[in-house]
Amino acid sequence: MKHDEQKSGTIVRKNDARVLHAFGEEVTILLDGKRTNGKLTMWIEVTPPGGGPPPHYHLNEDESFHVLEGRVAFLADGHWHEVGPGGAAFMPRGVVHTFKNIGNQPCRILLTTTPSGFERFFARCAEEFARPCGPEMSRIVEIGVEQGIHFLQE
Repeated sequence: MKHDEQKSGTIVRKNDARVLHAFGEEVTILLDGKRTNGKLTMWIEVTPPGGGPPPHYHLNEDESFHVLEGRVAFLADGHWHEVGPGGAAFMPRGVVHTFKNIGNQPCRILLTTTPSGFERFFARCAEEFARPCGPEMSRIVEIGVEQGIHFLQE
């Protein structure tokens, strides 16, 4: 075993998770790079009706989604696909994708990116959204580029 490999398990209780807010969404970071030695990031995302990110792709991470509650549509390969509770989606790095809450209640999705890193993007965006004058969207795009996440114009 390499000296930098994690040698014990990681347990995170709900009260130990970090909660962030940006884009009108609540993200609860359960596992991050620090807790997984860079292997993955896992979080629960609560998205309001009609909410979801603009189409984008990741240079660094593969992303998986498990719908816990609500009605969610995923854009993949230029087509929308509805997924309900218990369904899942996988978006490899480089694939343009997005999701949208198409229900009339907030949806809950368990997401994982491998390797870790997404938590840095969302934390920095949460700081922008917390500014008294609101976020500068050009700065959000810059943060994305710095983290290997590229948004497409709709």
